[in-house]
Amino acid sequence: MARSALSNESGAHGGEGRLRYVAPGWVTAHLLNPVVARMTRWGLPLAGSRVLAVRGRTSGEWRTTPVNPLDLGGERYLVAPRGTTQWVRNLRVAGRGELRSGRRSEAFGAVELPAAEAVPVLRAYLRRWAWEVGAFFDGVGAGASDEELLAAAPKHPVFRLVGVA
Repeated sequence: MARSALSNESGAHGGEGRLRYVAPGWVTAHLLNPVVARMTRWGLPLAGSRVLAVRGRTSGEWRTTPVNPLDLGGERYLVAPRGTTQWVRNLRVAGRGELRSGRRSEAFGAVELPAAEAVPVLRAYLRRWAWEVGAFFDGVGAGASDEELLAAAPKHPVFRLVGVA
């Protein structure tokens, strides 16, 4: 079962305040994520997953985690359903990363979206991935009003990827 932790950091979405992070439970951290990451590294992504690689903000070493990129309107996005995770913090500092699947690696730059711009991306993300991540959105789904999605946006950072096909 997932557990929540809050921090006093600020991001592009909501200014100062407490941002949410839902830590993965033991099964997710030690079984599910490693299996999804391994299959993606072998070139067998599950439902379009990729392995995100970002340089650590302190160590400078590559850190990896499975993610679900979203293609929308000719752009590609990453959404953090669990909130201000380590990969979000690292991507904010590094400003770039790689999406990997098998032998293919796509380098990209990342721009974090303000909450108002994140609303349509969150709606599309929930349409595509709610079966996997819906529990982290506290009852807000793809059919929610713009106001509800706008209220949820500060808890779920969204990045537009640039320089990636």
